[in-house]
Amino acid sequence: MTARQDTVRHALAASAGFRSAQDIFADLRAEGSKIGLTTVYRALQALSDAGEVDVLRTDDGEAVYRACATEEHHHHLVCRSCGRTVEVEGPAVERWAEAIGTEHGFIGVTHTVEIFGICPTCAEN
Repeated sequence: MTARQDTVRHALAASAGFRSAQDIFADLRAEGSKIGLTTVYRALQALSDAGEVDVLRTDDGEAVYRACATEEHHHHLVCRSCGRTVEVEGPAVERWAEAIGTEHGFIGVTHTVEIFGICPTCAEN
């Protein structure tokens, strides 16, 4: 892990929710870091490849990142209003994805499931 990747990892660990690469870059620059935006993207990709960060696509297609709370396979329930995120298991989804793959002769099936809604706090406001 390079020093730059470590810098990005710490920035993500300090964040509660999902953040875009541009948000992370802006925060680091505001703190005086000389890191470049391309380096932030590369560090996020390396951290994602290593399984250290969760990545999801927002409704408008932007990739956002956050530090993984668990190393186990999981999905996310994300508030569309405030971004609050809950990690959830989906055993029914796991069985369904495997069955669909098997039905069509696929092996090594993987999947990504993200669930979006409005959290109770935002629903009250």
